[in-house]
Amino acid sequence: MRLIALGFAFLLILIQYPLWLGKGGWLRVWELERQLGQVHGKNEQLRERNAKLASEIDNLKNSTESVEERARLELGMLRKDEIFVQILDANASLPPPPAPKESSPPVEKRKR
Repeated sequence: MRLIALGFAFLLILIQYPLWLGKGGWLRVWELERQLGQVHGKNEQLRERNAKLASEIDNLKNSTESVEERARLELGMLRKDEIFVQILDANASLPPPPAPKESSPPVEKRKR
């Protein structure tokens, strides 16, 4: 009788192996669900970014104010008859002046 009980226990363990550790086992399913959650989170971030970009594109297509704002901020453009004034903080350090560009030696012209 003891041998039959051990045989059944062994078969039960043998049947449980694919359920827990096999290709479609619970451990694999839990890992895939975790990865799926990460992918869903990333997709949501990308959806939000795409919505912001779509809104910005719509503003640029339909509004001259947004185009003007981008030109001012990103390109430093001014309207006609405007004066640009930049106020520097007295405590802020000035950036170093740009290094002078190396000039190439003058090219001699030969007379023919």
